Amino acid sequence: MPRRTPSAPELHRRAVATYVAAGGEESVQRVITAVQSLTKKLDQWYVRQLADLDIAAGEWAVVTSLAKAGEALTPSQLADLTNVAPSSMTHRLDKLAERGLVERTPDPENRTRTYISLTDEGWELFSLAIRGSSVVETDVLQDLSDDERIELARLLEVVIARLDDVEA
Repeated sequence: MPRRTPSAPELHRRAVATYVAAGGEESVQRVITAVQSLTKKLDQWYVRQLADLDIAAGEWAVVTSLAKAGEALTPSQLADLTNVAPSSMTHRLDKLAERGLVERTPDPENRTRTYISLTDEGWELFSLAIRGSSVVETDVLQDLSDDERIELARLLEVVIARLDDVEA
């Protein structure tokens, strides 16, 4: 007889119970395990979305870094933001430039420096991806009221602010 696949809530309960049995604090494990499960499921969806948009995850990291920065950045800055070696960044930028998603502009004050910015096509791709993600993300949060979403966001932002204080 085939085994049935456990539901997401069942997997969550099992994971929490395992971590608690090993000595973890239950309330902490419930939160951390839930965040990890949510991240894993969303990441799986995002990978499929990027494939549909014909852009690699590393290239997407460059596009989002530029969009979030709101200004042109150097390849070194982008390499730092995306945690890759400068040589890998050059390859990513070449591919993005070939597709017309980014443009390189020489620094008029320093001929050895180049700035990278999104083109209109790059912004269009970014916007298309965000609108597509928003549909799924809204669906994931549909059982929460607006007030509950606001409170969840506030609580997670408190936790995020604490991350800088915690040693790795």
